[in-house]
Amino acid sequence: MPRPLRIEYENAIYHVMNRGRGHQFIFHHDDYYHAFLETLGEACSRFGSIVHAYCLMGNHYHLLIQTPLANLSRVMRHIDGVYTQRYNRLKRTDGPLFRGRYKPIIVSHDAYFLQVSRYIHRNPIETKTPLVERLENYIWSSYPNYVGQHESFDWLDMSLTRQLLGTTVELTTSYREFVKQGNDEETVKFHKSGKIGAVFGSEVFKSWVYDDLMPQLKIEKRCCAITPNLTIDSVIVAVADFYQVERQDILFGEHGRVEENLPRKVALYLCQELTGGNQAEIAEVFNLGHYCSVGRMTHEVRTRKQREPQLGSQIQEIIKKLVEVQSGPC
Repeated sequence: MPRPLRIEYENAIYHVMNRGRGHQFIFHHDDYYHAFLETLGEACSRFGSIVHAYCLMGNHYHLLIQTPLANLSRVMRHIDGVYTQRYNRLKRTDGPLFRGRYKPIIVSHDAYFLQVSRYIHRNPIETKTPLVERLENYIWSSYPNYVGQHESFDWLDMSLTRQLLGTTVELTTSYREFVKQGNDEETVKFHKSGKIGAVFGSEVFKSWVYDDLMPQLKIEKRCCAITPNLTIDSVIVAVADFYQVERQDILFGEHGRVEENLPRKVALYLCQELTGGNQAEIAEVFNLGHYCSVGRMTHEVRTRKQREPQLGSQIQEIIKKLVEVQSGPC
């Protein structure tokens, strides 16, 4: 599995998540929670990061963190690495703690920031079995700090939340009411979609990330970052529309056909590159006898587009159209 996309720039804000290997607990009792919060504070002090919100949830954590120095990788290496060491000392064990590298989502500095903050803080009551009746009673998140129940850490910054709420009353009241409203549909859909994207924000913000921050990346990777939940069917529709062919021409290969069926090959390639479908699933949709055929055909297209500029341009146009359809113009 490829590593999650990393995009770093000055003052970027991220929703960062990670969980224990095999869904194991990473926090067993108070000492573990305190050790993680100590590690979090150290990261802010040493690397200039800013924590806007956090929630520690037994087998995983959520952070809303800002990096003025464009150094998220270094910050998270400290948080995950040092906490793993402290966990192992407390547990008297050794080895890796987390299931892999952390998952970062870039968040725009606007209403989307507030929506993510609320989503993070509502975690303790959004589980199948709520951990508390009242969010202010869950002491392992920053929500009690926001509503004045606990004294805040000096590294927890609530100023941007206050600014974005634009409230004339005190933050404790306005934020409490905001969180009580519940998560909005867009935020829930984004985070529950299985394959979470790398960017959460307005279409203008996504366009900026796509065009200005990721030009060095292959267009396939940029597409996956902006529209992570593309389906096999959406790719087939886009390819059929681009080449002006019928869907059936793409789904079925004619035996003994003399002419090359380029749309079918391009569709197979894009399904492999852009969707969450594995080779067996793609092979079934395209009526191939064996999943190995998917790898062979996509390798052919991948190789040809390097030496055939026209084919590369066609694939780029199809991907751009997919991005526009799924998330607005980029």
